[in-house]
Amino acid sequence: MTAARAPKPRRVPAADTDVSALPPAPRRPDGLTYDRAAALRHLRKVSPDMKALIKDAGPFTVEPDGDLDPFAYLLRSIVFQQLNGVAAGTIHGRVLDLFEGGVATPAELVELDADTLRTAGVSGSKAASMHDLARHALAGELPTHDELPTMSDLEIVHRLTAVRGIGPWTVQMLLMFRLGRPDVLPTGDFGVREGFRIRAGLDRQPTPTEFRAATESWRPYRSVASWYMWRAVDLARGTVIPR
Repeated sequence: MTAARAPKPRRVPAADTDVSALPPAPRRPDGLTYDRAAALRHLRKVSPDMKALIKDAGPFTVEPDGDLDPFAYLLRSIVFQQLNGVAAGTIHGRVLDLFEGGVATPAELVELDADTLRTAGVSGSKAASMHDLARHALAGELPTHDELPTMSDLEIVHRLTAVRGIGPWTVQMLLMFRLGRPDVLPTGDFGVREGFRIRAGLDRQPTPTEFRAATESWRPYRSVASWYMWRAVDLARGTVIPR
């Protein structure tokens, strides 16, 4: 009799390791789910260059408010994709003007046809994404305001990227800047990888895979380290960083 083969372990997609699968800690008064002082101590300890960058760039100033409606946040994110801030803000305002009281709801959005949305300046592709978002919300597939704080980063990424037009980067920014999560590494972000290239003195940016491997020591505070990579770009450009 032949022994049964052990099942192969499920291969975890590399992008899934860019966020934490652990349950989140409670939010603190400053909006974070972690101790910012502990994060800075860790990063200074594991990397002399990070220690120097923290000194040059100054305090970590992120203070998430965390009070968001996932539907409204994702609708705005879809509108803002690939547009500059002023143009996107104008179109977003026109979209909201299509709704009673200027507040979009899934039930109303799903009834608006693409031609109506185009009158607000929305492309056909974005209109399709907006309708898909509304259908997910109506089906109960979007996390609610109260559910988000209880979900792991990975759960949130999987739930929200199921919506057409919502990619990992959009959700990672939500995790970092609205939910205050500590261990997010936006490997697809040009600015974060460029900051790493500058500080490491590399001739080219690392690929997402190379960047992921090179920054393992930043865990469990990759959100904070990533924020400092954006500051590294600012410093290289001579941009004044508010203190």
